[in-house]
Amino acid sequence: MNGRFKIFSDPVHGFVSVPRGLILELVASEEVQRLRRIRQLGVGHMVFPGAEHSRFGHALGAMALMHDALSSLVEKGVPVSTEEMEAALAAALLHDVGHGPFSHTLEHELFSDFHHEQMSRALLDRLNHRLDHRLDLAISIFDDSYKRKWFHQLVSSQLDMDRLDYLRRDSYYTGVVEGRVGVGRIIKTLQVYPNTGGPEDRIVVESKGAYAVENFLIARRLMYWQVYLHKTVLAGDQILRAIIRRVRKHLAHGDDSPVKGASNAFLFFLKQGFTSADVHTQEVQNAFVSLDDTDIMYSLKQWIHSSDPILADLSRRLLVRDFFRVEFGPENEKFSNEDLEARVGEYLLKAGLSSSSQLFEDIPYFLHRSESMLEAYDSDTDSIGVLNRNGVIEELTVSDETHVVSGLSKRQVRPFVCFPKEIDPAYRP
Repeated sequence: MNGRFKIFSDPVHGFVSVPRGLILELVASEEVQRLRRIRQLGVGHMVFPGAEHSRFGHALGAMALMHDALSSLVEKGVPVSTEEMEAALAAALLHDVGHGPFSHTLEHELFSDFHHEQMSRALLDRLNHRLDHRLDLAISIFDDSYKRKWFHQLVSSQLDMDRLDYLRRDSYYTGVVEGRVGVGRIIKTLQVYPNTGGPEDRIVVESKGAYAVENFLIARRLMYWQVYLHKTVLAGDQILRAIIRRVRKHLAHGDDSPVKGASNAFLFFLKQGFTSADVHTQEVQNAFVSLDDTDIMYSLKQWIHSSDPILADLSRRLLVRDFFRVEFGPENEKFSNEDLEARVGEYLLKAGLSSSSQLFEDIPYFLHRSESMLEAYDSDTDSIGVLNRNGVIEELTVSDETHVVSGLSKRQVRPFVCFPKEIDPAYRP
């Protein structure tokens, strides 16, 4: 083994070389090691048995692709200093360090008005302080304040290392072959244009890579509908969110007894009304870094014995995968089926989960109306440029090399309703 690197074996990208020094220190940090205990797909492993992979593997994968992309650009004459290479690798490695347990499922449940990127940014500051400001350049790239803007595009854009890794990785672990992406070809056809060293430089795709990018966008659309927005995944998400609402109801009324025995780290967030502004406080950061999927699962195992029958039932459902049924309504139309409320209420009374006096408040824990939304490619706010054979940049949807992409820029909205399958007359246990 080369003494300058530590080698990680990755089933998706092969051997990943992690440079000793700053990058290996980051990998060994508690903030990054915590990602080993957070599944990449949240409740997705309950739908796709192989999807047990973690955020840690994804972080290493994004970093590996960043190295490959920068190495390819250097071969094409794009200057990249040693400091820039290290900073870009750090930014790619840490881009998702702010993800909470169960990934996106609980993103808006632990804090209000919050996106995981805000916690990632706060933890970057935390690490930078500990490492004597050796992450200053990485933070500048992460913030898009570095003078060479195209570095940020490789960290966060519609064709960044994050998306290239998670699509290929999630396809591998779920077995959904439609998500396979020609990552190698895309990376080899990336170019910086006009490559003058100024702020106008941007990442573009050479025309010979346009079909691979088109396939990437199609694969992203298919993976969203078949994996990330799969109806059973949606059902699991809704149950977990209902559990948190139920726990917070008890805590708001000063009644801790139905939620006793739960993880202290989890309860710390459920008892508070944290907002995105709180991510910068040391107490919140310490609690967040100690929180992972294990805390959630441990708490659910305690709550199946709760004195609250609704909390016990919802916790049991998630643990044993007794999920709600999901039905989709017409695209871009509100789902309506008003008799569902009466049928759910009848079920709750019959099952002894509620009483006539509490029924109105309890039904929303078992009946959910929402919508799933996807825009596979946003050509207006963050377009992908194709460098044609005449040296002219064309937006991907109008390039002569692609024909399908324009249809992917249309936003698709699918309303759905979620309810216990026991209310279906045809249900058989």
